Amino acid sequence: MNNTEIERKFLVRSDAFMAQATTHYEIMQGYLCKEPGKTIRVRIRDTRAFLTIKSSRLREGLAKFEWEREIDLADARELMQICLPGAISKTRYIIPTNNDRKWEVDVFHGRLDGLVLAELELGDEHETFDRPEWLGEEVTGQPQYYNANM
Repeated sequence: MNNTEIERKFLVRSDAFMAQATTHYEIMQGYLCKEPGKTIRVRIRDTRAFLTIKSSRLREGLAKFEWEREIDLADARELMQICLPGAISKTRYIIPTNNDRKWEVDVFHGRLDGLVLAELELGDEHETFDRPEWLGEEVTGQPQYYNANM
């Protein structure tokens, strides 16, 4: 079981990604815990739900600890009621790459309307990837772009 996440995060400068998306879904997420170094998140993705625990960096670099399990949808809805203020609503678009990876582009709603972020999960920190024309400035590691801080 690999509980390591290595991802790069970018601002998106145009909606051209939508033409490349193969699917999309709605996400509502809230946080049960947001402490320095760890978060515990409840996420509802259409009709499925997940509980996720994330840590800060495992070591110098991009790798983080991430543990995620699917949970009952009714339980997730109940947990959302006790989450900290500031739940996030977004639409996630999936854009496949030519090397079996996928871009996840989040279009935020509500108080974060207008923010669009793209993430790419990598196999290792030095993996190279193609940058689509709609990709903007890299914001990997900038805390203001962590969902838990929004």
